[in-house]
Amino acid sequence: MLKYLFFFLLMLFICKDWVSIMCNLFLGGVMLALFNSLGSFMGGLGYFFGMDIISFSLVMLSVWISALVVMSSQKIYDNKNYYYMFLSVNMLLLVSLIFTFCSTNYLLFYVCFESSLIPTFILILGWGYQPERLQAGVYMLFYTLFGSLPLLISLLSLYNQEGSLIMNINEGHNDVNSIMMIWYFCSVFGFLVKLPMFMIHLWLPKAHVEAPVAGSMILAGVLLKLGGYGLLRILPLFKSCALTFNWIWISFGITGGAIVSLVCMRQSDIKSLIAYSSVAHMGLVLCGLVMLNWWGLGGAMSVMIGHGLCSSGLFSIANMVYERIGSRSLYINKGLLNFMPSMALWWFMLSVCNMAAPPSINLLGEISLIMSVMSWSKYTLISISILSFFSAAYSLYMYSMSQHGKFTSFMFSFCSGKLREYLILLLHWLPLNLLILKGSFMMNLI
Repeated sequence: MLKYLFFFLLMLFICKDWVSIMCNLFLGGVMLALFNSLGSFMGGLGYFFGMDIISFSLVMLSVWISALVVMSSQKIYDNKNYYYMFLSVNMLLLVSLIFTFCSTNYLLFYVCFESSLIPTFILILGWGYQPERLQAGVYMLFYTLFGSLPLLISLLSLYNQEGSLIMNINEGHNDVNSIMMIWYFCSVFGFLVKLPMFMIHLWLPKAHVEAPVAGSMILAGVLLKLGGYGLLRILPLFKSCALTFNWIWISFGITGGAIVSLVCMRQSDIKSLIAYSSVAHMGLVLCGLVMLNWWGLGGAMSVMIGHGLCSSGLFSIANMVYERIGSRSLYINKGLLNFMPSMALWWFMLSVCNMAAPPSINLLGEISLIMSVMSWSKYTLISISILSFFSAAYSLYMYSMSQHGKFTSFMFSFCSGKLREYLILLLHWLPLNLLILKGSFMMNLI
């Protein structure tokens, strides 16, 4: 498996043409899927790298979203805005993500996990829209570094005690004492910032609003999944502590998701609304991950993959409107149904996927997560009801505000959509809805 992976990455760095890199990314994703012969255990092991079915799913998501990022950023190529450097930064980010998901050593995982921050920071500062992008980049940098330093100390302590940092080898600690509690919270906190959990999520809307479309798509599509993937790998080391203190994260996840859903209803910026909706979805994912049961972990993986495709598609279509009108405000982007009727269909299909309507994979994942949380405590029904209701409400609010109403006077006519743009949206929507046909695979990822 890894020989195909490294050959694929080598081909990306040899090619210097925009179209060649885009085609190689799609071809590499297809090759990766065709030559997949993974079971429940790690395969393709060598040099601290390997893949199991969870890693494979997230690597495929990374490659797919990266190809769509290059397709969506055609304006950078047309304007000759340092496009070769832009491609290099995106490929560097893809390499760091693939290495992160394929690492079998906790320390190597930590290094690759943190190295993905640098290309994202360069994307926001180099190709962002507003002068505030410097503040957004610094927010993201310091939030992540603040959470990651305790994680590094925790991993070094693990090596000192166990003598090994190889994943799936170290036994879980079943005792709960003061040292184990500190160790557990230090290990988990770095991933909660990256997820992000409610109350430490403030870097995310800023980073999304100031980032270019490539930064928003890769941030929502893949980088938020690093936190969930890290929790999947680190929580089995602290089984007793994880089950003892999971009520803290469930409280933050469900209550925070409900509060953020209400915040979404007050947003006037389209990108800000989509960014806050990511926080609401990831709150439910956090609840499933800390349960450490089959329904919770399987549902969390399904929602992570579904949210990666859906949120990336929403950022992409929001950017198509921004390139024509020059604004992301919902008060200015009204009545788009009159100008772009075909694009309105894609707005609707991605909006209903965002609210977990059938037949999207989000539906399967959210049903599993709700069953998992409800089996833990029936009192969570109130927050889950608010979260589910307002999840549908803000998705319909975004669709109705942007597509209906009286359009502003400065709009006369513009292109209703190019073939490339419809292809981008189709390649987001198809896997998002076809994956539910293989629901057994999605739920047996764990």
